[in-house]
Amino acid sequence: MTRPWGLSLLLLTIQVALVASTYSAKNTLKVLRPFKSVEISDANMRQCLWFAMQEYNKESEDEYIFLVSQILQAQMQLTEWLMEFMIDVEIARSNCKKPLTNDESCVIEENSILEKRVSCNFLVGALPWNGNFSVLKKECSDTEI
Repeated sequence: MTRPWGLSLLLLTIQVALVASTYSAKNTLKVLRPFKSVEISDANMRQCLWFAMQEYNKESEDEYIFLVSQILQAQMQLTEWLMEFMIDVEIARSNCKKPLTNDESCVIEENSILEKRVSCNFLVGALPWNGNFSVLKKECSDTEI
């Protein structure tokens, strides 16, 4: 009577191993086109940067909104599942407090006690035709003024 249980356990173990190996293979994205520079005017890159800044401002504990002061570099990689944009920017504190309203005209704070600049590298995954964006990585550090 122990034999059928042993055989069932063996078959179950094999099934679990097959499912696990299939699942891990799906989690590695196949790169179709490695990172290449894209124009700063690229519409998809602009959407990704807008999304990354929305997320940055939501997560930031600063009471002021940060705006992009300079785009340093933008690259795009195409995988089998999505587009990935790596964007290096300098952002700066604006004169607008959170939460931002639509009728405010924000400008970057310069030459004041509120002036603050941050360098950020965002990696944003996108399916722009579906309106799906996700910040995959964010590295930011304060810069000297």
